[in-house]
Amino acid sequence: MVSNRDQRDSVAAVQREVADCRRCPRLVQWREEVARTGRASYAGQVYWGRGVPAFGDPHAPLVLVGLAPAAQGANRTGRMFTGDRSGDWLFAALYRAGFASQPTSTARDDGLELTDAYVTATVHCAPPANKPTPAERDACAPYLTRELALLREAVVVVALGQFAWQAVSAHYGLRPRPAFGHLAESPLPDGRTLLGSYHPSQQNTFTGKLTVPMFDAVFARVRLLIDGAGQDTRS
Repeated sequence: MVSNRDQRDSVAAVQREVADCRRCPRLVQWREEVARTGRASYAGQVYWGRGVPAFGDPHAPLVLVGLAPAAQGANRTGRMFTGDRSGDWLFAALYRAGFASQPTSTARDDGLELTDAYVTATVHCAPPANKPTPAERDACAPYLTRELALLREAVVVVALGQFAWQAVSAHYGLRPRPAFGHLAESPLPDGRTLLGSYHPSQQNTFTGKLTVPMFDAVFARVRLLIDGAGQDTRS
């Protein structure tokens, strides 16, 4: 049976609710404090300071799930992965793989467009020390649940980091939970594939845990999975 919510729900409706969400008092207090105080290097900029919506192609075969917005990144710009070094890595890789119109993303209105890709997160508000609590993850989980249901053409879900991998595994009720790793794969009950990647955080990229060839390999694998799904549909 289709519920009333299912009948009226949309990707745009989810993002409006995300922007207005105040479910987690600790995160609301932190995101708004950061927006008030700012950083000297961003003097004069008006921070977003709200829940950060997902963005991208609603017909995308690729869904990327990150951890949470950065306090001085997406919490400032209002667009996921925009305005920080993790985003620099992500959008450069998406551009090289043909999923993004440009290799950089500095502001919501900088002209970046995604093709066949949709970017979201496990938690939509910037957490202190980049560490949301399990309760905050669970409070935000219904947004991811609705997105995955609405993104009907999705073929591959890329989890950027172990936190996102666990959230997607929990969403699908995977038991036993598959082990996370870079380029780890797990079939999902709805026919999609869960693909793991180390998060493009400074901690990983500065130390060499994640390199450009390693990150490019993720999106090369994504292309193969998408192309394979297309062949299955045509056969």
